[in-house]
Amino acid sequence: MIKDLIDREGGAKALESDRVTVGIATCGIAAGAMPVLEKIKKANLGMPVEGVGCAGMCYNEPIVTVMQDGVKSVYKKVTEDNVGELIDCIKSKKVCKKLFACSELTDLDYYKKQKRIVMKNCGLIDPLNLSQYCAMGGFSGIELAVSKKPAEVVKMVLDARLRGRGGAGFPTGLKWDIFSKKSGKKYLVCNGDEGDPGAFMNRTLMESDPFRILEGMMIAAYATGADEAFVYTRAEYPLAIETMSAAIKILQEKGLLGENILGKNGFNLSIKIKKGAGAFVCGEETALMNSIMGERGYPLPRPPYPAERGLWGKPTNINNVGTFGHVATVFQMGVEEYQKIGTEKSRGTKIICLVGKVERSGVVEVPMGITIGEIVEEIGGGAPKGTEVKAVQSGGPAGGCIPKDMFDLKLDFETLNDAGAIMGSGGLIVLDDEDCMVGVAKYFMNFTQEESCGKCTPCREGNTRLYELLDKITRGAGTEQDLKTIKKLSEFVKSCSLCGLGQNAPNPILSTMRYFWGEYLEHVRDKHCRAGACASMLAYKINENCVGCGSCARVCPAGAISGSPKQKHFIDDEKCIKCGKCFETCNFNAVEKSG
Repeated sequence: MIKDLIDREGGAKALESDRVTVGIATCGIAAGAMPVLEKIKKANLGMPVEGVGCAGMCYNEPIVTVMQDGVKSVYKKVTEDNVGELIDCIKSKKVCKKLFACSELTDLDYYKKQKRIVMKNCGLIDPLNLSQYCAMGGFSGIELAVSKKPAEVVKMVLDARLRGRGGAGFPTGLKWDIFSKKSGKKYLVCNGDEGDPGAFMNRTLMESDPFRILEGMMIAAYATGADEAFVYTRAEYPLAIETMSAAIKILQEKGLLGENILGKNGFNLSIKIKKGAGAFVCGEETALMNSIMGERGYPLPRPPYPAERGLWGKPTNINNVGTFGHVATVFQMGVEEYQKIGTEKSRGTKIICLVGKVERSGVVEVPMGITIGEIVEEIGGGAPKGTEVKAVQSGGPAGGCIPKDMFDLKLDFETLNDAGAIMGSGGLIVLDDEDCMVGVAKYFMNFTQEESCGKCTPCREGNTRLYELLDKITRGAGTEQDLKTIKKLSEFVKSCSLCGLGQNAPNPILSTMRYFWGEYLEHVRDKHCRAGACASMLAYKINENCVGCGSCARVCPAGAISGSPKQKHFIDDEKCIKCGKCFETCNFNAVEKSG
C-alpha cells in the first residue's frame, strides 16, 4: 500500500545521514532565516541542506541544525552576519560554541516538560517530503483505518476520548458518529482560521507538518463517508496556504487523494483550500460555512447544526487543524498509548502559543493536566528580569485572566472553564506587574467590538458600550456606578448574543473583575493605576537627581519641560500630555512616574 507509493526507507536514511537544516516557517523567516539558508547552500558543505518547519522555540530563531559524522548540534540565533562563523566550524568539523544551543532539544528546559506527539516532526522534516513524513510513521494511521470498517474507526476515536482542539472541547468521536449516520452528499471542513491575538498554533502545524493534517482529514473522510473537503484559513497566512496547497497536489499525484484511495472502492476524497478575508467571526463554524459558500461571514442560529444542514444545505463536519493533527497521531501511535497521556476527562496533549511577558516565547506542546505555573515558569522561564508575572490570559479574546496565585490550576477544559477562562484555540498570554488589568480587559473588548459582524444587537451594541465604559474608567472619569453597569451589561451580552463571539466576549471583563477587583476600585475611587499603564492617570515629576542635561526637554513633544543648562528642570503639568518620553530618555533616574 503506502510502501508501494512512497520510499519510506529512503526517508529514514535521509533523516539519519549528515545534513544541515534551517527552520523556515514564518517565525524563522521573520527573524532572517532565508539569507542564512542561501548562504549555507552556497557554501558547498558536501551534505544536503534543507529548509524545515518550526521547532517551536521562536525566541531562538533562526535555528540551524547540523548532523555531522553522527553528531547532532542545534544552533540558535544564526543570522546573516554570523552564519559565516558557523560555516567555517562545519567545514572544520568543530562545534560553533558561540551559537551552540544543545545537542538534543530535550536538553533545554524549554522542552523538558513538553510532550511532543503532534509536533514531533516540526523542525525536523522537510514539510513537503513524503518520504521523510512516512519515515516518522506518517500514513500508518490511514493504513490502519482503511483496514477496518468505518464504524470501527469512529469507535476508535470515541475510545481515544479525543476532544476538539478548537476551543469548545466537544468529543470528536461523538461528532463523527452523528455525522456518519447522515446519508447522501457530505462535506468535511478543516478550520484553520485562527484570529486570536497571540495565537499561531494552526499556522505552525500547517507550515511544518501539512501531511499530518491531511492524513487526519483522510481518516475522517473514510470514517464518515464525506468525499469533498475544504481547508479554510485566512489569506494573511500565505506560507501556510502555499505549503498546504503543495501538499495536497503531492497527494493527488501519488493517488492518495482522488478516487478509490489505497485501493478501497468508494473511498473518494478531494480537498481544496479556501482563503478567508481575515474576519475573526469566521472562526465560528456557521459563519465559516457562509464564507466558504461565497456569502458574507454571518453566523446562523443553531439548530440546525452543521451535521444536519451545512454547506449548500448538506451535512457537514467541521474540525480544527489541531483536531485533525491529533486524529492522525491517535491512529499512528495507537489508542491505548494515546489514552495514557493527559487527564481522565481531557486526554492527549494541547499545543499552546506561549507569548507576552515571558523569557522564552514560542509554540509548545504539553500534556493535558500540566499546571499553568509549569508552562509559564519552567517552560517559559518566567517574566523578563526586573518584572514579575502577574497573570495569564487564556483562550484569546473570548478567554479570561488567571492570577499568579492560581497557577497551580491544571490545563484541562473543565478546570479552566470553572476558573472563568477557557482553553480556546491555545493562546496563553503572560502578563506582568506593568500590565493594568482594566487596560487588558479594554484591549480585548476593543478587539471584539471591532470584529463583531454586527448581525445581532447584543453583540454589536453591547460590546461597543462595554468598551466605552472601560475607556472612561482608564481615563480617570469612571464611577462605581459604571462598574455596576459593566457587570450587568456583560451578563446580558453573554446570555443574549447569537454566536460564540458575543457569548464569550465579556469573559476578559468578568474574569478581571473577579480576580482583580481592587484595581477597578482604585481606578474609579482613587483615580490611580497601580501598573502605571493608564496615561491619563500618570503624573511626571523631575527630582533632585536632575543634572540639567536637557535630554528630557529635547524629546518632549509638548514643550512642557523647561530649565537652564546644568540646572534642575521642571515639568508644566498643564502642558504635559503624559507621553512618558522624558521618563524613557532620562539616564539619571531624575524623572519620577506615579500613577
